[in-house]
Amino acid sequence: MRVWTDFTLEQDDAGRAVLALSGPLTVASIGVVDRALRELDSVVARIDLSRVTQIDTVGAWTVWRLVRNHQAELTGASDQAQRLIAAVSKSSGEGHTGEHRLPVVPRTFQGVGVLVSGWGEGFVRILSFLGAVLVAWWGILRSPSRMRWLAVVRQAELVGISALGIIGLMSFLVGIVIAQQGAVQLEQFGAEMLTVNLTGRIALRELGVLMTAIMVAGRSGSSFAAQIGTMKLTEEIDAMRTIGVSPVEALVIPRILAAVVMMPLLGFYAALAAIVGGAFISSFTLGIPFMTFLLRVQEVVPIHDVWVGLVKAPFFGLIIALAGCYQGMQVKANAEEVGLRTTMAVVQAIFMVIVLDAFFAVFFTEVGWG
Repeated sequence: MRVWTDFTLEQDDAGRAVLALSGPLTVASIGVVDRALRELDSVVARIDLSRVTQIDTVGAWTVWRLVRNHQAELTGASDQAQRLIAAVSKSSGEGHTGEHRLPVVPRTFQGVGVLVSGWGEGFVRILSFLGAVLVAWWGILRSPSRMRWLAVVRQAELVGISALGIIGLMSFLVGIVIAQQGAVQLEQFGAEMLTVNLTGRIALRELGVLMTAIMVAGRSGSSFAAQIGTMKLTEEIDAMRTIGVSPVEALVIPRILAAVVMMPLLGFYAALAAIVGGAFISSFTLGIPFMTFLLRVQEVVPIHDVWVGLVKAPFFGLIIALAGCYQGMQVKANAEEVGLRTTMAVVQAIFMVIVLDAFFAVFFTEVGWG
């Protein structure tokens, strides 16, 4: 049971106030008494420590503060108490405890320098991670038996099969929005029949695979970062290295392969769901029969639009998997880092997907698939 510090105010034979402390004067027991001592109104002439059982530097500082503020006499102190009080009495107890801040201009240059230095260090870490992935791939190509196919199938299920519902619903609704808004605008020119062209081409060429990539980045990319980050935090990855198992081969490669393989399938599936959504709303708002809409899509959408979406999808999957796994492998120190790295994985993946999509848009236009 914890024993708290206590005190009494007495008077000596001369009528002077005597403060008698009792019990342990330690950081664990002095809190309540310390507040009471700070609120003392009467002047103390003598401080008695004869009933103090234990003392540390916090207790010594409290006693020294009382002696200094009241100009009191100290009695009954043990040898240990005298040594500690003598040591802490050399400090004034005053000073600036806040963080030193540079002036605005030097602080600005310092911040820019830290940012640029962080970019350089991050670039080196990314190159190191990519090198480790390439080395792991080369090792698997030389010895295919090292590939963990069960892990690949499991990750393919998590990335692809488990996402069919949400991606299908999202794409269906996006197709409804595209067709409805497109019809409203095209109706001003008497060209509402071109809604079929608009919905079919934009779904197969752009939105199907792009919306899928964004959804996979938020769903699977964050999962990759959180799973690997948690394993890094609990030292499971260090344990794998200790027993001779490559974390890149066991954790990163299956996730990359699953994302690269499943993204084209998910992208095509999402494009079909968007077209079905457009056909559904068009049968109500434009009077275009459902099957007529679908047959018309086959006539007006060139086959190279399908290939544009399918070619982009594996690259999007690669970017998402690399971002998630890389950020997961960078986790260290504490659980807060897991959340931070997971957020960074999603943001980086979505940003790079959009940048890559812009590059592909220019590229396919230049090669005549615009």
